[in-house]
Amino acid sequence: MNRDEVNKWKAELPLIGPVMEREEVLWLNPRVESTATVLPKTSVTAKDVQDAADRLKRFAPYIAHVFPETTASNGIIESPLTAIPQMKAALANAYGVEIPGELLLKEDNALPISGSIKARGGIYEVLKHAETLALEHGFITTEEDYAKFAQPEFGNLFAKHKIAVGSTGNLGLSIGIMSAKLGFDVTVHMSADAKQWKKDMLREKGVTVVEYADDYSKAVEEGRRQADADPLCHFIDDENSTDLFLGYAVAGERVAAQLKKRGTLVAADHPLFVYLPCGVGGGPGGVAFGLKLVFGDHVRCFFAEPTHSPCMMLGMMTGLHDQLSVQDFGLDNKTAADGLAVGTASGFVGKTMEPFMTGCYTIADETMFKLLKLLADTEEIRLEPSALAGMTGPVNSIRENVGHADSAQATHLVWATGGSMVPEEEMAAYYAKGAGQ
Repeated sequence: MNRDEVNKWKAELPLIGPVMEREEVLWLNPRVESTATVLPKTSVTAKDVQDAADRLKRFAPYIAHVFPETTASNGIIESPLTAIPQMKAALANAYGVEIPGELLLKEDNALPISGSIKARGGIYEVLKHAETLALEHGFITTEEDYAKFAQPEFGNLFAKHKIAVGSTGNLGLSIGIMSAKLGFDVTVHMSADAKQWKKDMLREKGVTVVEYADDYSKAVEEGRRQADADPLCHFIDDENSTDLFLGYAVAGERVAAQLKKRGTLVAADHPLFVYLPCGVGGGPGGVAFGLKLVFGDHVRCFFAEPTHSPCMMLGMMTGLHDQLSVQDFGLDNKTAADGLAVGTASGFVGKTMEPFMTGCYTIADETMFKLLKLLADTEEIRLEPSALAGMTGPVNSIRENVGHADSAQATHLVWATGGSMVPEEEMAAYYAKGAGQ
């Protein structure tokens, strides 16, 4: 995109100027439509999401067998839904905004196996690929006990096949850990912003890690190119994968069950606001889609992005989606929120979710670190920086009075995307940065 085109967009969309200045902004989507109107037009269906949910249930006995930490949940990979009243009070005090409704945290930071939201979509796509191969080779039927996947002959089959992915870190962890456990030859192509401890952990699990000096898009491009040359290699495409999207979308029905269990009503006069940290878009897009399937217009979903990497916001604002990058607008795509360091959003997710999303907003790295410390101090919950991107969502919604966000009957749900796998010394450094040390 040349300078004249950028200036044209700045004149047409005044919010682009502040975005280019790396200011924290909220964009409300003028193209949002009713869920009932949009769903019949989407390429992804409720039946597809149910199929994914059923597949995960089939694999639950295997998961429980090979990952003992999932025994208590009978092999279902799920995270707690936690009220954070002390953080709500601290947030209201810090921003001078009353938050009358309840504030909840969806702790995907505590998801078993890989400790991030990527354990949903990433693990799901690996399992689906393993099932496809096992069915094709007559190793199993869908009516059998999937604990059989732990038997040596399955590992021998999968060892002849490869899985590859491009990642800033957490997706690579989930895919690498699950693929290696099944026996696949797995390669993770890591961008320059991926944390060293994530690379080290993958290598310890027997995963091949290829490092790049460039950003996420280059890692994906190279991974895709190399996989295309090998007929036995399955490339998990974070930019375009429907299977990843469906794995995340299963979260909708699970959150609905958790809300019901705790007595939280979601209805026209009890709106649910959900704030989702966003990188390329697959994880938050899939989750938002799943929530829309369950709650329709009673849920308002927002994508949250770093001020240096607002690719989804720019893509949706302009309608250009993956036809632009943040670099086109003078932004450097450099952020401590490594999982969100993406210059070009998924066109598939952007176009699919555009009519569903209430809006997008940006958050500065400095803000994420301060909120990281605040959450640790008030609730003793420790997240990685990118997982705090959702935390200013309630403040933004209430200040703009989006859909009765300031109602005492509203529920605000911040999606915590990762953190439990972060080494203690790394987390201590994050905390110190939040304290200004």
